[in-house]
Parts: sequence; C-alpha cells; structure tokens
Amino acid sequence: WRRLAETGDVSAISFARGRSLVSEGQRPDRVLLLTSGRVKVISTIADYEVLLAFRGPGDLIGELSALDDAPRSATIVALERVEARSLTRDRFRAYLLAHPSASLVLLSILSRRLRDADAQRAELSAMTTLQRVAARLLELSERFGQEDDGAIRIMLPLSQEELAGATGASLESVGRALQTMRALKCVETRRREIRILDVDGLDALRGAAI
Repeated sequence: WRRLAETGDVSAISFARGRSLVSEGQRPDRVLLLTSGRVKVISTIADYEVLLAFRGPGDLIGELSALDDAPRSATIVALERVEARSLTRDRFRAYLLAHPSASLVLLSILSRRLRDADAQRAELSAMTTLQRVAARLLELSERFGQEDDGAIRIMLPLSQEELAGATGASLESVGRALQTMRALKCVETRRREIRILDVDGLDALRGAAI
C-alpha cells in the first residue's frame, strides 16, 4: 500500500491515545492506512464490549464499508498515538479500479481476516477458556511480540477485560486461566502487560482440553 500512501489524494491525520478513528454504525466516508501506532477493533453487544482484533502499521481501516457502503461494523480506538493516511471512499474505490494488483492484495487481506474469524468461531464452540486464552496470547505474540530477556513481551497495553472480550469468556474465567498459566510458569503478568515465558508450554495448553 506504499504507492497508495504516496498518491496526492492522501492526507496525513493523527489520533491521540483513546480516540476513536471510526465508530460503529457510522456511515463510511474514508479509508485509513495506519503508518504508526496500534489500535483495537471493538464491537458492543448488549453493553458487552467484544474485542475483535488489533491492527498496526501497514493495516487498512474502514475498507469493508468503503466497498459495500454499509455502516461501520465496529469501533476502532487508538491504543497510543496513531499516525495514518486518509483517503476518501470514492478515491479508494477509484484506486482499486485503476490498480488491479492492489485489488488482489486487498482480496488476500480480506480472505485472511475471514479465515481468522472462522477459526475464532471454531474456538468458541470447541475450546475451553484456558485453550482460547492460550491461543490468543500466542497469536498476539507472533504479531506484536518482542524479545525481552529470554521471554516474549506482547507490545500491547492489554487488560484482562480486553482479553476476556477477545476470547468470548468471562473476566473470572480469564483470570483463572492466567492464574494457571502463571503457576505453570508459562506467562508473567503485570498491569496491562503480559510476557510469555514458555512458548512451547503455552502451545501445549492450547492443544490440551484441561
């Protein structure tokens, strides 16, 4: 998407930590390309916040609504200061029509996200809370992990409430799962910080119905 960011139709925009980039139910007006900073994608159902995903530099925001003109399906909130490039919906669609290779890249991205969503639905029906928490931590460590003195620190300010929303589990169940992981020395937790101490051990928990 570098070529897209370099076109004259794109404008720079920034968001402070905690600010919404787009809001659920909003009519689509633009697409954002993140250049720095990370965001969380959330949806509210019956006053319960479901954490759908995290996005970071290089990710597109708002592309689905730009394609089908439907209202935004989720709210996206900045976890830190975010820099982005903003493109109107019409300019984005015109760019895809003019650059078929970009359309194929977008289809690949959407396909991967659909596969991820299908995998998460399968987790909800077939996995225990312990397995789901282990799976989500491994997934986050692969994308947002950083080597930290022999461990892997997930570079996201992740709370237990958000982890519960990301796994479709209660806060109490997630707390018990993390307690088990700490006892097995698979993870170490602090306020809004998780370090993975034993990747293989965490992977074993993901695959075992305990």
